[in-house]
Amino acid sequence: MIIGTAGHIDHGKTALVKALTGVDADRLAEEKARGITIDLGYAYTSLPNGKIIGFVDMPGHEKFIHNMLAGVTGIDFALLVVAANDGIMPQTLEHLQIIKLLGIRRGVVALTKSDLVSQDRIAQVSADIRALLDENGSEAADLTRPHPTPPLGEGTLELNSTAPELANYPIFPVSAITGSGISELWAYLEEASTVYGTKPNHGHFRLAVDRCFMVAGTGTVVTGTVFSGRVAIGDKLMVSPSGREVRVRSIHAQNQASETGIAGQRCALNLAHMQKQDIQRGDWIVNPTLHLPTQRLDVRIKLLASETKPLQHWTPIGFHLGAFHTSGRVALLRDGPLEPGDSALAQLVLDKPTCAVNGDRCILRDTSAQRTLAGGIVLDTQPPMRGRRTARRLAVLSAWEQSDPQTKLQALLAVSPEGVDLKSFAAIANLNSINLEGLCHNLILRRFEGGKLIAFAPEHWTQLSMAVVETLRQEHETAPDSLGLNAEQLRLRVAPRLARAIFAQVLAETLDNRQCAKDGSWWHLPGHKIILSEPDEKLWHRIALLLLASPFQPPRVRDIARIESLDEAVVRKVLIQVARMGQVYRIAHDHYFDRVAVAQLADLFRELARDASDGSVSAAQFRDRIGTGRKLAIHILEFFDRIGYTRRFGDLHRLREDTIQF
Repeated sequence: MIIGTAGHIDHGKTALVKALTGVDADRLAEEKARGITIDLGYAYTSLPNGKIIGFVDMPGHEKFIHNMLAGVTGIDFALLVVAANDGIMPQTLEHLQIIKLLGIRRGVVALTKSDLVSQDRIAQVSADIRALLDENGSEAADLTRPHPTPPLGEGTLELNSTAPELANYPIFPVSAITGSGISELWAYLEEASTVYGTKPNHGHFRLAVDRCFMVAGTGTVVTGTVFSGRVAIGDKLMVSPSGREVRVRSIHAQNQASETGIAGQRCALNLAHMQKQDIQRGDWIVNPTLHLPTQRLDVRIKLLASETKPLQHWTPIGFHLGAFHTSGRVALLRDGPLEPGDSALAQLVLDKPTCAVNGDRCILRDTSAQRTLAGGIVLDTQPPMRGRRTARRLAVLSAWEQSDPQTKLQALLAVSPEGVDLKSFAAIANLNSINLEGLCHNLILRRFEGGKLIAFAPEHWTQLSMAVVETLRQEHETAPDSLGLNAEQLRLRVAPRLARAIFAQVLAETLDNRQCAKDGSWWHLPGHKIILSEPDEKLWHRIALLLLASPFQPPRVRDIARIESLDEAVVRKVLIQVARMGQVYRIAHDHYFDRVAVAQLADLFRELARDASDGSVSAAQFRDRIGTGRKLAIHILEFFDRIGYTRRFGDLHRLREDTIQF
């Protein structure tokens, strides 16, 4: 268990930690000279059962709140320190607010310097503290009701989960000088570590770096609290947001050499392939799966009731998450400002990238770093820049607010007609492959591989098929002289954001179920066909022979008209009709190719791309392969780009990963 001290400057936090552990947590020469804690200090002590309790001693001066925030985010248990002679002071209040906003539910109050005051004074300050705890606990309990927009329902992630434990923090009068009350406090902490000391060990590894230093003969060492997962010697991890790859040489967990480190422990990692200047406080050491740097976070924030003014849209703020802090702005996802004591959905736009997962707690302060404004809980770490206030987007965030991963995924599937990217979901929710498979096994869903692993709620998958049928029906009504639509045209009308490979599966099922029919690359409803008049049918047969005579370089409309001694308009009319029937493709203006020839050209391009080292094909290479002029080769390649078979990169063309099939 990790215990963090909190409280006003000079209330005896460091002395209390020393009385409990025998360790002076003030490690800096400046701290010893000035007699105040400036940066985070650490102490460890062993229990009779072999477990180790770690203490993070945090500075109480208002100028060092950023250091306090770097340490408090990862603790399990709060040790709120109040001096009996001073009573409640400004940082007592602010530290308590931070504890509440971070959802640190368990804790205890140490009433220090009790040897300096009378019993009446102890009773009075204890009553003041109890009233303060009750007030904050009651406020938190009142906020458990659903938020008005959007509705959260039951089982949601809440910013108010401190109730009722906050109101029930016990108070222990102690003296670090005389030792009075220390044994009673220690007994309580020991019992608490047995009850609360184990943190769930699911998800990928994440460590919030709060120190980095060099050790002679060892190399670069980082320390921090393990937020989730497990690490072992030899593991390959990543520094985020920089993206540097590292390997774990050795581990100290809870101040002892260890083969592994797990969630809830403070760990020191000796990292290979890393220089001290390449890592800093606020970075994260993570499993590579979680390396998703972001400067935007969708969150639910709660403005402190003590604020005198509402929080306006686009307010500049100081942002703290783990040991990371930067400046940024709050984009409220609602109309009107956020009133004191209320909560709302918001997008935080940060000035520097960081790393986060769903459920992380953050703190917002004013830009002058004078006071704490609000707390937040991270919902989506990869939010869109546009459309962030649409009804559909707010429904997605409502789904992300669900606390149980299975309920969360089920809710996301329900509001995602075009499916949920399961790998992205797992990374944002910090679920490993075993966790994800367990969720999918317990849910009724459809999963498809199409470049990405996408899951659909069964009702949405059915709706896609219905939408294809309805789109074709409308096309037949508005363009009865057209055979139908090709796959890409259908996709763009039905589900433009859906991967082509997955949409191909939708079409394949409509074909299997005889909801649709396919003629060449053209999709239509069963029974729909275009019939040429007898003269046009005869003309088409003669034109077809001309096109097939030179399939890769067929005659243009004017050439066919001259051969047939007909007006160009007559020939053009028939070719347009035949193109709608799917028999030919219009490659360029008045230049039609037989559909079999186009399929052959597509195969030749695929062969060239397969043989190329980078999969790229130039116009000259394609020209030489098909034996035509450069201009015509370019027209064919531009047609392939246009219909989604290839994609152009400068003067080169490459097959799309989810390319259509002819």
